[in-house]
Amino acid sequence: MNFLTIGHRGVMGVEPENTLRSFVAAEQAGLDVVELDLHLSKDGALVVMHDADVDRTTDGTGPIAGKTLAELRALDAGHGERVPVFEEVLDAVSVPLQAEIKDVAAARTLAEVMRRRDLAGRVEVISFHPEAIMEVARLVPGVRTALVAQYYGPEVVERAVEAGAATVCLDINRITLEIVGLARAAGLRVFAWVVNTQDHLRLVRALGLDGATTDRPEIKRTGRFTA
Repeated sequence: MNFLTIGHRGVMGVEPENTLRSFVAAEQAGLDVVELDLHLSKDGALVVMHDADVDRTTDGTGPIAGKTLAELRALDAGHGERVPVFEEVLDAVSVPLQAEIKDVAAARTLAEVMRRRDLAGRVEVISFHPEAIMEVARLVPGVRTALVAQYYGPEVVERAVEAGAATVCLDINRITLEIVGLARAAGLRVFAWVVNTQDHLRLVRALGLDGATTDRPEIKRTGRFTA
């Protein structure tokens, strides 16, 4: 099995999340995939940030959607890092990416970038919002998509299938053997998040999952052991 270790917002356990510094550190640590989050700025830029507002991760305040890219660039995102746009991440690292659509309105803009730069083979598009991944799939032939879920039961598999996703990305704290079995029967890959402890990693391996999203780069070094 090709088990993937996915860097959560880069390596947010040791670097400022969703910054170029964090993404480069994830690649240097040997993580297989880098995950990031996308919103649109007031002027339509595809900016990389998790929350809908800037308060937690920068020295600014207020919603991303209420700020221009120039205003977002003026903020400190940690250790002097600036809020990046998606294409800067594409150029800063060479590893595959998981691009999570936080703001559904960002789906079309992401699709435009993916078409222009021929990214269907490099970027997997993921979201809690089925309509977002369906929109990207409609606009980008051959794109891989995944449905993300935190509060879920067995019905998550049906929702993923209906959305045309090839993968489900599930909160490690709610995952069960039943759900994994249903996902396998439907032909879906299964990733778990956020896997930061050896106990969680043992569970991932015991369930035979396809990958783990982690804040900690050392998970890469221990992720191939036999549970």
